[in-house]
Amino acid sequence: MGNKIYRIFEYAYIAMAIFSVYLVVTNWETNRGRAYIFAFFAVVAVFMFFFKRRFRKNMEKRNQDQ
Repeated sequence: MGNKIYRIFEYAYIAMAIFSVYLVVTNWETNRGRAYIFAFFAVVAVFMFFFKRRFRKNMEKRNQDQ
């Protein structure tokens, strides 16, 4: 059950990144400062996806070794 929850959160970060990229594209012409903020959020969300994925895989490996 725990691994499923971790996977859901991993893909939630990807969804947030996609949504942030959408907001960057829509706000680029009208509000450049807001677009930069959402670009930063997108980069952080992608980083968190890979960080959480690595954490989950390490935890799965540790549970298999026991």
